[in-house]
Amino acid sequence: MAETALNIQIRDMLADDLDDVLVIEGASFATPWSRGIFLEELEHPFCHDLVALVEDRIVGYICFAIVCDEIHLRNLAIHRDWKRRGVASSLLLRMIAISSAEGARYGTLEVRNSNTAALELYNRFGFVVEGVRPSYYSETGEDALIMWADFGL
Repeated sequence: MAETALNIQIRDMLADDLDDVLVIEGASFATPWSRGIFLEELEHPFCHDLVALVEDRIVGYICFAIVCDEIHLRNLAIHRDWKRRGVASSLLLRMIAISSAEGARYGTLEVRNSNTAALELYNRFGFVVEGVRPSYYSETGEDALIMWADFGL
């Protein structure tokens, strides 16, 4: 059966969203961010935190910072039931639009070298591996790949 297109709504993350965000965060990462980290993110003027909703249900989120002309993707996660349905791409497109409007041209992020789904997604958005942070993830000793993109203005 063909899947219908999702009506994905994206808006700023609110403190009231954190219960739902933390469920996704906890299911997505071995060392999830705490409520306190998210609250700090929401307070910083250079940080942008967005949620994706389908039928008023939070199904994913993105956290990024804009510093000078660089976007630093800090966190992106999608609820397991909504993966590979365009939610992450919608969030990344919104990140790029916001960042471009603020004059940011370059993007950077770190990703586990074993996270093939994320690597494929980031490659589709023009990110390329430019370096490695050895043993970056303390809980597993896994390396982080440093990825960069030039979005051009």
